[in-house]
Amino acid sequence: MSVISDDTVVTDVSPTYDPVRESLRVLPGFLDLPLTMLTGKPHLGQRPLRLTPTTHLVCALGSLAAGLTISAEALGASAGPLWLLLLPGWAMTLHGMRNLRMMIYHQCAHKNMWNRKRADRLLGRLVAGLLVVQHFDRYSAEHVGDHHGVHHMTLRDPTVQAFLVSLRLRPGMTRRQMWRRVLGRLASPVFHGRFLWARLRSYLHGAGPTERLLFALWLGAVATAGSLLHGWIFIAVGWLLPATFFYQISNTLRLCVKHTFPPAGEQAGRGRAYFGSLTNAIFIGEAVPAPEVRGPRRAAAWLRWWLRLFLVHVPARYLVLTGDTVCHDFHHRHPMTRDWANYVFARERDAAEPGRGWPSYHAVWGLVPAIGHVFDSLADADPAEYAPARLAEVSRRELFAAFDD
Repeated sequence: MSVISDDTVVTDVSPTYDPVRESLRVLPGFLDLPLTMLTGKPHLGQRPLRLTPTTHLVCALGSLAAGLTISAEALGASAGPLWLLLLPGWAMTLHGMRNLRMMIYHQCAHKNMWNRKRADRLLGRLVAGLLVVQHFDRYSAEHVGDHHGVHHMTLRDPTVQAFLVSLRLRPGMTRRQMWRRVLGRLASPVFHGRFLWARLRSYLHGAGPTERLLFALWLGAVATAGSLLHGWIFIAVGWLLPATFFYQISNTLRLCVKHTFPPAGEQAGRGRAYFGSLTNAIFIGEAVPAPEVRGPRRAAAWLRWWLRLFLVHVPARYLVLTGDTVCHDFHHRHPMTRDWANYVFARERDAAEPGRGWPSYHAVWGLVPAIGHVFDSLADADPAEYAPARLAEVSRRELFAAFDD
């Protein structure tokens, strides 16, 4: 397995050994499991944690409910300092929304949430209406057919379309140019307005008359409650802000680390080695200070490490790379595994023995380096293969749906 940290590639001595993760074992033992869930990588010999799909659903809904409750308390407070509670309220609300989208809705689309077609479809439809994302039936068909099939990372793939249409990134652009374009989009009210309109259209476009009626009744009930209970500030600040602006920032940053683009001339490959090379894990964190660092420099190094842990890595994991997105490479090798709920340890087992035809797993440490890794792959991709002008020839997918991940 190769581990990529910034611009350095390190070849491990065994399929599951990782020097960054192993360095964290100097920390107290009670932090082992939290660090594993944060990084997405167990240490050698760590005992697996057993989770179920229902556990993830309950945790997502619990985070959403707790976040809304905290936001309501903050907005109802008369003292200004208590308004700071909005920060954890927003964070928990967004975390619950993103886990509902990136794990629950996603697994339902594969009919793999509970492996019960009708129950998975019902839950997927409910989540789509709650979050106002692409209608579940359309998403399921396009995601499985165009993202997981032979069209993976071609112009028919919704991920590629989002890069080319929504973000307007192109082969040949430098990493700096891509970063500037993405950050410009994230700061643009026009971008967020178009994104929200695209979400609404992509949901209603696939919804039947009954679903549209229920959606209208749901909106009417929210509006009525807001008026009768004088709760419009809570609806706008506690729900709509994390459901739109924050959600769409998280969505876009997550999109930028999903998959790498194949180098020019390699699009013809369609075997396991080819598909396995287009997805890597994104481990969150960094190695602790080296033991040879002594004196005041050691104290400063540890202070910097703790600050980066809580101000950079924890937000990246909690708000952007939620749920099993850190181990998305395992999902693309085994999209129908029943052990998806235990993604960290399931990937670890598979990394030890990837199976015939699959390449070794590889990972990038850190959200920003992972985005840079994807941007570099797009810079080296074939401009003719990824020409936006060809989209109409190869895909019937509505381009407004390309905003969603």
